[in-house]
Amino acid sequence: MRRTVIAVLFCLSVPGLVFAADTASLLPKSFAGWTESGKARTTTDAAQADAAYPAVLKEYGFVSSETATYTREDGRKLTVKAAKFNDATGTYGAFTFYRQPAMKTERIGTKAASANQRILFFRDNVLVDANFDRLTEMSAAELRELAALLPAAKVSAANLPTLPEYLPKNDVVENSAKYILGPQALVAAKVPLTPEQVDFSHDPEILVQDYSSKSGPLTLILLQYPTPQIAGERLRALQSPQQSSPNMLLIRRSGPLVDVVTGATSSDEAQRLLTSVNYEAEVTWNEATSMSKRDNIGNLILGIFALIGIILLISFIFGVFFGGIRLLVKRFFPGRVFDRPEDIEFIQLHLRRENTSSK
Repeated sequence: MRRTVIAVLFCLSVPGLVFAADTASLLPKSFAGWTESGKARTTTDAAQADAAYPAVLKEYGFVSSETATYTREDGRKLTVKAAKFNDATGTYGAFTFYRQPAMKTERIGTKAASANQRILFFRDNVLVDANFDRLTEMSAAELRELAALLPAAKVSAANLPTLPEYLPKNDVVENSAKYILGPQALVAAKVPLTPEQVDFSHDPEILVQDYSSKSGPLTLILLQYPTPQIAGERLRALQSPQQSSPNMLLIRRSGPLVDVVTGATSSDEAQRLLTSVNYEAEVTWNEATSMSKRDNIGNLILGIFALIGIILLISFIFGVFFGGIRLLVKRFFPGRVFDRPEDIEFIQLHLRRENTSSK
């Protein structure tokens, strides 16, 4: 009965432990001279984290958020809002969604951008939005210390998306990239494509980047699908008259990528921008190209005979050793250790069978 009660209590406590682990604090109590003032506000509701774009947060894999106010002894004030996502891919997407082109790039955490007293950065799967009452020369260093104190994600959840590696670097508009994983973010970011044209049933990854040219602004949209076959299908759908749009004139496929250029598409710069995206598949050969010594049956048989030989050699050495000791003892101590009379005598019972039959 007692074991049953303990088992029931353990089962009831496991969900509480999991919930406590999921709602663990994201922000430290103090860092770099800043001390938390009051109690931090935590929530797992995306609508409370961002009333304007709760659906967008869910598309990026929102888990929870925490808002805390920090103060210093000199009276300064800092408000920090941290949001946790399932992985760094979602965090990167949310970072690009909230980042504005007017922001300046900063070196805090994995990626960061700032505008006036606001600094936006993320590390692994935690996005931080910090607002100072006033900036100082040490503000960036203080946030770097905060970034180091954020909970680290597992290795599998800390990997960033590879799609940004295909973006051309020339004439890029800084901090204009938007990484999109769902239709709500696509509409909110005002991408010149509709969710129907993208077809999110195939779970595509989308990256939008603005470029400048002499003929006018250009926008490059990269659509990455799971397979080249799906990408080819979407290319034909985008080129069909039913899906055509005046804002989308240049389309091209490279492997699982579908490249779309909008803007001043009649210029040579637009054509060069379109053809500058090329998918390169990296093949990793993980199969053995030749038979190893370990997999060779001949080497296995030779190893078995070698082991038998070693065992026989060891047996011979021990036999000689113990046999030699016995001979030496018998020679120098005859009849005292081995072959003593009391050891070689046999116990005789002298059993006899008597004939009990009558004559």
